[in-house]
Amino acid sequence: MKILDTFAGAGGFSLGFDLTGNYEIVGAIEYDKWAGETFKFNHPNATVLVGDIQQYSEDILLNTFKDKPDIILGGPPCQGFSIANRKAGDPSDPRNSLFKEFVRLGKIFQPQVMIMENVPNLIKARTHDKELVIDIIISELKDLGYNVYHTILSATDFGVPQIRRRLVVVASQQPLNNPFPTPSHSVEPSSMNLFGEIVLRTPTLWDAISDLPQIEACEGGEEMKYTSSPHNVFQKTLRGNSKKVFNHVAMRHSKRMVERFASMSCGDSISDVPNHLKPIKRNGNGEFSEKVYDQNNRRMHPDRPCHTIAASFYANFVHPFKNRNFTPREGARIQTFPDWFVFKGKPTVVSHKLLQREGRDEEKHLCQYNQIGNAVPPLLAKALADNLFSQITNQRQNKCLFTETI
Repeated sequence: MKILDTFAGAGGFSLGFDLTGNYEIVGAIEYDKWAGETFKFNHPNATVLVGDIQQYSEDILLNTFKDKPDIILGGPPCQGFSIANRKAGDPSDPRNSLFKEFVRLGKIFQPQVMIMENVPNLIKARTHDKELVIDIIISELKDLGYNVYHTILSATDFGVPQIRRRLVVVASQQPLNNPFPTPSHSVEPSSMNLFGEIVLRTPTLWDAISDLPQIEACEGGEEMKYTSSPHNVFQKTLRGNSKKVFNHVAMRHSKRMVERFASMSCGDSISDVPNHLKPIKRNGNGEFSEKVYDQNNRRMHPDRPCHTIAASFYANFVHPFKNRNFTPREGARIQTFPDWFVFKGKPTVVSHKLLQREGRDEEKHLCQYNQIGNAVPPLLAKALADNLFSQITNQRQNKCLFTETI
């Protein structure tokens, strides 16, 4: 079955489908240049359109993706993300957001299945007219002729060593008996799923990253050799046949920053460090900042799943044992990207707000950290893909049996 990944980013969503061996990634549409390069590098046979999806006409899309996709994936920004012209209407209405482009692709290609993912809070979001955003999304997809299902999935239920919840909407031309996968993992030992089947223990943060080269601040490289053997099945799986570690570059912290991290225990954040190590105001002549964000630079517990890897995770978390932030590769491991998956572009970039303020929009790109944090965890996507394949296969088998009976 052919996959078109829209709003694709680095491609974590479609990678999960690819890892099953049952799907072919034929194309992607992505606005950001560096993320598009990452997608193309890791899927060299796919056609990747890099640019504003709103600028591509129906003819361009049909001519570009001549292999008609069976499945369209996407995470279009919805609530709160109006198209450029705010006068278009209620900015919290998904029909005024890039979601309408997702619907347009459904009209153009009429795929068997469309799958959308987004933040869980979208389930509660309302327009200015108090209409639930999720109801509008479901209605728009039903108008295309789809059976529509939605739920919130927890990444830890599918072997992802990270506390991460995502809203998933599945739109299928054929009714699905079980549109969503049954949990295969649990953070609790000796757990069972709804069918009484024993599930595996979700890997911890240390289970995910402990075999990577142990580097300090300012160390590492875009390509490195492994320095140890894998310690568990999770690590062996994500290594695959990779001979090297990619994107394992530590942040260039100042001596004072390293001292700050050294003062922190697991669970501590920047608000817990001694006063003399707290952040200093910019241009404040050495005065300490009054703004201390409790969620910034929190040292993670090694024996638990990590907190959510966000786009800015380079400043969110401190390594459980090293006095530095996570490297891109450590974040990629926590997101369940295989080690052979290489992220293009620079590891970090200047603040997008600063670039916009200074009129340097051409320099605004998604760095490696952004690409990793924005992605759908591939193992979560793989669970969706495996379940969908079994549903479609069972339907086809049942149709064959029915035909033979007649």
